[in-house]
Amino acid sequence: MRVLSILGSTGSIGTQTLSVVRENKDVRVGALAANKSTVLLEEQVREFHPALVCIYDKEFARDFAIRVADLPVKVVSGMEGLVECAVFSEADTVVSAVVGMIGIRPVIEAIQAGKNIAFANKETLVTAGHLIMPLIKKHRVKLLPVDSEHSAIFQALQGSCFQNDKGEKEIAKIILTASGGPFCGKKRAELTEVTVEQALRHPNWSMGHKITIDSATMVNKGLEVIEAHWLFHTPLEQIEVVIHPQSVIHSAVEFIDGSIIAQLGVPDMRLPIQYALFYPERRYLPGKRLSFSDLKSITFEKPDMGELPGLFLAVQASEKGGTMPVVFNAANEYAVAKFLNRKIRFTEITDYISEAMQAHKIVENPNLNEILAAEQETYQFLDARLK
Repeated sequence: MRVLSILGSTGSIGTQTLSVVRENKDVRVGALAANKSTVLLEEQVREFHPALVCIYDKEFARDFAIRVADLPVKVVSGMEGLVECAVFSEADTVVSAVVGMIGIRPVIEAIQAGKNIAFANKETLVTAGHLIMPLIKKHRVKLLPVDSEHSAIFQALQGSCFQNDKGEKEIAKIILTASGGPFCGKKRAELTEVTVEQALRHPNWSMGHKITIDSATMVNKGLEVIEAHWLFHTPLEQIEVVIHPQSVIHSAVEFIDGSIIAQLGVPDMRLPIQYALFYPERRYLPGKRLSFSDLKSITFEKPDMGELPGLFLAVQASEKGGTMPVVFNAANEYAVAKFLNRKIRFTEITDYISEAMQAHKIVENPNLNEILAAEQETYQFLDARLK
């Protein structure tokens, strides 16, 4: 019996993880964590009967504890509560599906507690990959990717030796596919008056608001490049991004002999979630199947990093290293929140990122406190800029 602790249970990944749980009777939920979505969380608690629940917002947590007083569940709050869920003793796997850098400390604590991580919180690796990956190795736990692109790469690598008998790396290149979002092919000048509603209309995927905006700016693909760099120990120059509007090929690996292995399927996040939860086993997944005979075309093109510079800025941040990826990520989180609240224009999201990066003095090889300090400094810089 697998036991899960799901951090971010009311979000897109969290709810789809619970959908997978419903279909598999040999997995149960030990702990759930959410921010403020108490109505949905209460439904989840009453259906899945976790022993521990975290509501990050302390005021909401007090109200929630009253609402579920008839159930044998412990309610906690804040970062301490999130960490308590991450290290919950009965859980063997932590699904890290929170949004943003808030996931760093719980993931570190979960790894140190010997938990396997089903990983959908890319911001944690982007900002703290130099801390996370050595801990994964030290504590001998699994870091299993849930993002569709990284799951595709992980699946493509199954059965492959990382190095051949000559000591050569078998991977020649990682090919990350991107749908291009709702504004693929548009010029920057056309995007100045984009509304929140337009930016949230992703053509293929149903995701949370933040990641949907990140997809529209191409920032999400930049985050995924950095994540792939850490997950698969691959230099940035060996990671190629291609626009693939049909979202049929989820990513691919090119090997040194020229062979390319790709993972294909319909856009359904339950597939990579289920693969991460039960790896290396594959299980039946109900739902639509990809039909080759129904495919009209599969197309690819190079991303235009000038019109949507989110990808360019991410690569630049990763190349500079140190705390620069922290600034890239924090500035994006800040700017996306402002855009969703209709405080800035769509095109200003990447402007804010660029300005914050230009103003930042890099701290090399930062520890957790220095990472969090760089995040706060970025927020303060952008607060002052917005006044």
